[in-house]
Amino acid sequence: MPHCVLFCDRNSAGIQLAEAIEAEINLVKASGVSVSPIVYALPRGGLPVASPVALKLGCPLEIISAKKIARPEDPELAIGAVTADGLVIWSSRLPEAKSDASLQLAFQEAKAKAQAQLEHLAPYCPNLSAEGAIAILIDDGIATGMTTAVAILSLRLKRPAAVWIATPVAPLALMKMLQEWSDKAIVLAQPQNFPSVSRFYNEFPQLEIEEAISCLQQVNGSKEAEG
Repeated sequence: MPHCVLFCDRNSAGIQLAEAIEAEINLVKASGVSVSPIVYALPRGGLPVASPVALKLGCPLEIISAKKIARPEDPELAIGAVTADGLVIWSSRLPEAKSDASLQLAFQEAKAKAQAQLEHLAPYCPNLSAEGAIAILIDDGIATGMTTAVAILSLRLKRPAAVWIATPVAPLALMKMLQEWSDKAIVLAQPQNFPSVSRFYNEFPQLEIEEAISCLQQVNGSKEAEG
């Protein structure tokens, strides 16, 4: 395992990622283009990575709530992904997804999880329009790319000027696809051998909802849900 470790934890990976993103933003500014970035995290794990980036850029931190769809017998394998508002993509190896009852049940369960997550975290987001902005989508790592792909589709609907993908680590084999999906892909490490995202971190705990909220508050200021 030690040979796989690249980052101490999500926060330190986010600090490194912030430097790389700021350099790219400065290049855009140097070309004379007005830049208005908004950072979007994939919760929960993407938030501790995204918050140092948003702080570095001095911009808001938003979320895109998306969950992978998995078969009950293999919960680690993503066969699709869905956002809280029901935008969905399926693996190209599953042409029967729309008519398969068990897959539709998995879809509904994943959608419900995304909706619950959004309900918890949305009160701590500024809910800004992304139209004309550079939308920077951040996660703690990309393994299959399913949740990233559906999050990008969701971001495109917000009509930003550009969508960037940024992450500490993703498989080398996925890079061409990430570059095709986005206007810019910023990936610090692109290992050929990719057992799992967690293998590239020394500390990779499950993030609790309170920690996710704290990340949003750190950037956006303390907001309490009304009511």
